[in-house]
Amino acid sequence: MRGTTALPGTPCVTPRKGQPPVHRLEVRLPDDVPFAVGTFDTIGPMSRADFPHRHTFYEIVHVTRGSGTHVVDLARWELRPPHLGLILPGQLHHWEDVRELDGSVVLFTPEFLVDHPGDQELLRRIGERPWLRLDPAAHARTARLIAELAEEYRHGDTGFATVLRSLLHVLLVRTARLGGPAGPAAGQEPPPGRYAAVAEAFTRLLARTAADGAAGGPRSVRECAERIGVTPGYLTEAVRAALGRTPGSLLREARTREAQRLLARTELSVRQVAVRTGFDDPAYFCRFFRRETGMSPGDFRKHHDRRAPSIEAEAGRA
Repeated sequence: MRGTTALPGTPCVTPRKGQPPVHRLEVRLPDDVPFAVGTFDTIGPMSRADFPHRHTFYEIVHVTRGSGTHVVDLARWELRPPHLGLILPGQLHHWEDVRELDGSVVLFTPEFLVDHPGDQELLRRIGERPWLRLDPAAHARTARLIAELAEEYRHGDTGFATVLRSLLHVLLVRTARLGGPAGPAAGQEPPPGRYAAVAEAFTRLLARTAADGAAGGPRSVRECAERIGVTPGYLTEAVRAALGRTPGSLLREARTREAQRLLARTELSVRQVAVRTGFDDPAYFCRFFRRETGMSPGDFRKHHDRRAPSIEAEAGRA
């Protein structure tokens, strides 16, 4: 778990100048599980942080009360509880003007999901629609399941880590259902086991890169394949079979998303953003960014700042 968890009191790594802080998941003991669950109060004040920051872990929030706005990357969500939300490793998020925020928080690292490898794919799909309004029945089911997680975590009886992973798996499956079908598309066969494992490794690599910042991450499909230990051709076959996308398109999407985060939520110059996202040539970065988004980095920054209206507020005026 090196680089993803820390004992209480361990100083956080100071981010490079102009970059948002990175929060790690504290564990109670050196050999403890990289998992935590509790209320906003018991998790601590950082669970309500009002400044942009990123995590090395996943965070699920079940908001039961409160007003204000939750900002994740470029999306702003007005609080109208009950909500269920997911923050992925590497995403920038913070809370704005919140009052009486209450609910539960579930924290876990990518490495915690060892019993159910398919959970990484579930998390990716949930991340495409990461903020959900809950009807009364879904709200009640979610509250009961998180209460079970909290009880198991609190008591820590024999085998509790396995139980936590099983309950978390159920929570992810049910959350994915709320956002639409969680399984393969109709008529599509699940990918072979080896393909699924390679695609899982690729997804984890992108998640770790996002959590640490993209500068030190892989820049090409070949580099991704080398890190995973397969050929570029096999990586492409596996990822296309498991995820329906090519690794090249997912890699470009990840680098573009990181550039958008830094442009919208930091004061870094365009040249600095280029370096932070792994581009040695700022001019090439600008061409890449325009090709992927249809806008120059400067124009994107002008149109996406933290003062933009919330998604739900805009929908209400439509």
